[in-house]
Amino acid sequence: MSRSGQFSKDVLNKMRMQLPALSVNEGMARAAVAAFVSQLDPGVTEVADIKCAVSEAVTNAIVHGYRDREEMGTITVTVSILAGRAVKIEIKDKGCGIPNVAEARKPLYTTDAAGERSGMGFTVMESFTDALRVTSKVGKGTTVVMFKKLSERGRI
Repeated sequence: MSRSGQFSKDVLNKMRMQLPALSVNEGMARAAVAAFVSQLDPGVTEVADIKCAVSEAVTNAIVHGYRDREEMGTITVTVSILAGRAVKIEIKDKGCGIPNVAEARKPLYTTDAAGERSGMGFTVMESFTDALRVTSKVGKGTTVVMFKKLSERGRI
């Protein structure tokens, strides 16, 4: 269920970066998003939640979005600071796409025949954010949008 409608559409600041779809860039994406969000002075747990969700989304894009493709793909990471201490994070690939998003979002669902993946990526993203939206078109790519509302630190 998407709760993204409860968040402001007023963008106060925005960052966008493109990275080659290489597993070594997952850490860069995580660190960059955490650094950008730091302007809101989030709590340690909130930063850890955001980093974990970004890590899962980027890893999914790299591992699944560009599987069975010879050319190097790219991942686009966009982070928006919204009014009301909210953060919108968008991870986009132009990979193979997901044929059935509803099925892919089920816990333990995986297309990994080798058994190296747990099928918990979307579940993890959902548990560390306040809202998650996934759109995908086969042959065109996938976009994951996550929303996180930060606490009112120091404003008691």
